[in-house]
Amino acid sequence: MRHPERRLLISVDMERYSRRSNVQQYEAQRHFRELLHEAAEAVGLDRVAWTTQQAGDGELAIVPREVFESRVIGRFVPELNRRLRHHNSSRLPAARIRLRVAVHQGLVHLDGANGFPGNAVVFVCRLCEAAPVKQALAAFPDAGVALVVSTEIFRDVVTEYPEEMRPERFVRIEVAHPDKEFREDAWLCVVDEDINGAAIQVVPPPTEQDPGQTARRPTEHVGIRTGDIRVEGQNAIGQGATAIGSVGRDTNFGTGRGDPR
Repeated sequence: MRHPERRLLISVDMERYSRRSNVQQYEAQRHFRELLHEAAEAVGLDRVAWTTQQAGDGELAIVPREVFESRVIGRFVPELNRRLRHHNSSRLPAARIRLRVAVHQGLVHLDGANGFPGNAVVFVCRLCEAAPVKQALAAFPDAGVALVVSTEIFRDVVTEYPEEMRPERFVRIEVAHPDKEFREDAWLCVVDEDINGAAIQVVPPPTEQDPGQTARRPTEHVGIRTGDIRVEGQNAIGQGATAIGSVGRDTNFGTGRGDPR
């Protein structure tokens, strides 16, 4: 067993994949890979060098160490969104491709017998499956990408390069999977869309009397909360005020199509 390596992890999942016919799934897979490769090439990234695990309706990607996180989040994701919107503009709703994209970093074993063992892999997949991310993408039928990043990525990458990623366009959410004993904060935006006022349950921000805590509604349903940032205007990242959110079916990586543990 090799020592684990600290890498940037990207989990991508297609919306409504299981509702497609066999032929539609076949076509969606083909366009999915083409669009990812074209978007990466357009911003100077070589996806051939990425280590990936395919899952039909999505993939887990482990990015080489030399790739800058800011380029992935600030340029690749907005470019992917732009190409998806163009692709979808001439297609019926059943043939459109819309994606949830989750980004995290952590230790991962690259020599697993049936996937990539590591809690970071489980974590990024949980982000991609999050209900608020699905709700956000569903709220914007014309959106191409919903981006959710871990707190670490938001703190260390997004806020450090505000000219590329526009941190004020992100909102804080809580990702909860009670059946898997998982509950963590993350940050979400819907590319080129204003997530404020969307039909998504909002968790109120901290009160003046208790600024260190975020009040929550007494319910198991998890929604979006604004946290420490007041968001105005569109939620966007990247150059030209490009933004990033998603709905889809659950996809797990790490141990194949099953539940990564």
